[in-house]
Amino acid sequence: MADRFFPNEIPKFVPESTTTTMQVPSEDSLWRLLSMPYSALSQLFKRAALDLKETIVIETWGLGGQRVRDFTLYCGTLGTAFLLFKSYQVTNNMNDLTLCLEIVKACDSASVSSRDVTFICGRAGVCALGAVAGKHAGEGQLVDHYLSQFKAIKLSRNLPDELLYGQAGYLWACSFLNKHIGEGTIPSSSTRVVVNEIIKNGRALAKRGRSPLMFEWYGEKYWGAAHGLAGIMHVLMDTELKPDEAEHVKDTLKYMIRNRLPSGNYPASEEDKRDVLVHWCHGAPGIALTLVKAAKVFGDKEFLDAAVDAAELVWNRGLLKRVGICHGISGNAYVFLSLYQMTGNVEFLHRAKAFACFLLDRAHKLISKGEMHGGDNPYSLFEGIGGMAYLFIDITEPSEAKFPAYEL
Repeated sequence: MADRFFPNEIPKFVPESTTTTMQVPSEDSLWRLLSMPYSALSQLFKRAALDLKETIVIETWGLGGQRVRDFTLYCGTLGTAFLLFKSYQVTNNMNDLTLCLEIVKACDSASVSSRDVTFICGRAGVCALGAVAGKHAGEGQLVDHYLSQFKAIKLSRNLPDELLYGQAGYLWACSFLNKHIGEGTIPSSSTRVVVNEIIKNGRALAKRGRSPLMFEWYGEKYWGAAHGLAGIMHVLMDTELKPDEAEHVKDTLKYMIRNRLPSGNYPASEEDKRDVLVHWCHGAPGIALTLVKAAKVFGDKEFLDAAVDAAELVWNRGLLKRVGICHGISGNAYVFLSLYQMTGNVEFLHRAKAFACFLLDRAHKLISKGEMHGGDNPYSLFEGIGGMAYLFIDITEPSEAKFPAYEL
């Protein structure tokens, strides 16, 4: 198991230096970063993020644009557009917004015949980001174009319910549009049809088990954010739920808490109880983000307590030998950012900063030495350094940080 993560030897708290001379060994560069005043450290993260962004644009888009081979947000070119939009939101650099829209346009052409309908891996992500970026650019015709394309998306009858490829992933795109364009952009009458179908499917499968809701993806009952219960519950909590539906969501999450592993981790699925994965996609990190969301929505302390417990496991076993947000250190840092926003406890901010500083200090060296995996798609948002760049931008404004394409 230890071959999956680095032992976390970072102190639980490192006080910020108030002097120009930091009383730490000169060779301890990680400690030096952790000791820096947050304002100075934020500038380092911002510069690193913008440098990474330029590299990612060159590698995934080129200097003059290139043919889109993979249009998706997850591993494809849309992830670069999403990073550019994030950069624009922080820097107000119109060049980033212009390039974002240029890339979205290419992804629009590349995805027009795609049957995938979700935000992260499908056509909905292209249209939703295009509409929102178009609004920020003051391009009303673009907004209308992308919204009309979004509303033309058809959900097939055999669509799964999960986040990456299923109905929950389409529903998240609806919530994204309603938040960033305006409430009712996608009317509740449209989203209600999808919610009804998800709840119906979850109840039907749950009749054979102990959880009020249960779902399958390729025959396996997953628990995690990407394909399972956590991701579906997370998306449902962003919609208007009937009282009985809300109770089912709450009780499903409590079922997961009651049946977590002795270590505090969560199994990948009903069928796979191994205590191995500590990722956003499978395991405690993604589930912790959903539990924080549940604590906000339902005001139930049990969810917050369980999220804090999960965060402790992430601190101990989440310094993964991978860089990305789906199954890497970058994604795991968001557990602490989410809890910091929820509680105001600076200990969680320190832990998020520690994970980010580890990446800033060591990721490139570890990847070049083969001691850390840079991702099968090394410049992508979810697997590669695109996610690290996104985290570095978020760490500069931790009270506004959101796990991309998961937290609204």
